[in-house]
Amino acid sequence: MRAWLTEEVPRLIDKHGVPGAAVALLVDGEIVDVAAGVLNRRTGAAATTDSLFQIGSITKLWTTALVMQLVDDHVIELDDPVTQHLPDLRLRDDRITIRQLLNHTNGLDGDVLTHTTRGDDAIAVYADTVVPQLAQITPPGTAFSYCNSAYVILGRLVEVLRGKPFHALVRERIADRLELTHLATIPEEALLHSTAVGHLPDGQPAPVWNLPASIASAGSLLSTNARSLTTFAAAHLDGNHLLSDAAISTLWTSDVDVPDIGSFARKWGVGWASFDWDGAQVVGHDGGTIGQTAFLRVVPQAGVAVAVLTNGGTAGLFADEVFSHVLGDLASVRPSAPATPPIDPEPVDAGLVTGTYTAPALRLEITVDSSGRASVRMSPVSEEMRMTMPEPVTRELVRFDDHRLISLEPGSSGRHEVYAFDDEGGPASFVFVGGRLFPRDALCP
Repeated sequence: MRAWLTEEVPRLIDKHGVPGAAVALLVDGEIVDVAAGVLNRRTGAAATTDSLFQIGSITKLWTTALVMQLVDDHVIELDDPVTQHLPDLRLRDDRITIRQLLNHTNGLDGDVLTHTTRGDDAIAVYADTVVPQLAQITPPGTAFSYCNSAYVILGRLVEVLRGKPFHALVRERIADRLELTHLATIPEEALLHSTAVGHLPDGQPAPVWNLPASIASAGSLLSTNARSLTTFAAAHLDGNHLLSDAAISTLWTSDVDVPDIGSFARKWGVGWASFDWDGAQVVGHDGGTIGQTAFLRVVPQAGVAVAVLTNGGTAGLFADEVFSHVLGDLASVRPSAPATPPIDPEPVDAGLVTGTYTAPALRLEITVDSSGRASVRMSPVSEEMRMTMPEPVTRELVRFDDHRLISLEPGSSGRHEVYAFDDEGGPASFVFVGGRLFPRDALCP
């Protein structure tokens, strides 16, 4: 497998416009890793197996591990309301449990990436000043919507109960226990390593390196090499390095259904996503920051894990090709085929889909013309979204089935985007795309 990776990773990054990438594979208890390309197109610095890439929202699995250590230590229970342990936290609905924060069924507005400070108090200030303003999109426990804000709250939970900053806990309770040396929890540590820079859709290096420190526990700062990320996954396979067997069983029990939008996960558990690949249990997570994208997949029954780290291009398609070959060969599972638009689509139900749907990062305006052809105008709302989408983008949508539309052309990820609408006999109240529920305007308090 090393020979295949060494030969194919350079070819595949060229094919998919990825500046640089690192891949690590755990099989038979051993890790194989390769790297190719450059960390920064401006400097030409080469990517190596020692290079760090941002892992983005895969950080949520590290946050989850810190939370589950509290469960193992009998400090908390997953079904406790989070305010039981954070009594000063101000939520619109105090019924939200720790489990609902972990599995994205808490109903909170999810992509509020507000900068607070750059110091050890960044998460605490977010919890005190930003969380009280979060809209409650749906009642707790009633719907899945990917939620970064929830993981900031979880980061604050472990800070308060352990009495240390989040980044210190990541190092002390995970990195040091696993003897990880190629890891950075804060930007100052990343400077000590060969570290990747993200690249925007135009191929140029991103103007900033990281998202705000206030959302570190959701995925803004943590960087690793591919070997370290795979070592983290391996600790969940061979047991008791980080968590009890009971805790790991809980993590990989995926009981939350996710609307089918193609390449996204179909179920979610406590922190970990579950992917519908050839009927096998495949768990993992993806992560994206400003121009960097990371992927982790684990096949527990085969004892196999694969980490793919990238810094631009159509990274998802690159990762799919790596997973298809590696996991197909070693575990007889492959990613599901990406969704594609029908050749001769039927007219779109204008009464169901037409409207404006807004989330903190992005606004979607969906219109349908007299011939039944639909389009979506996507407008950036947040400063972070404006970095990758400076101007509004319009794409044509066609009918996929009774409750879903699909983009006629691939998006910047290289995939056709699927839009799923709730249908209660009238105009949709929500559209689900990119893992998020976008409420129709004027629905949220």
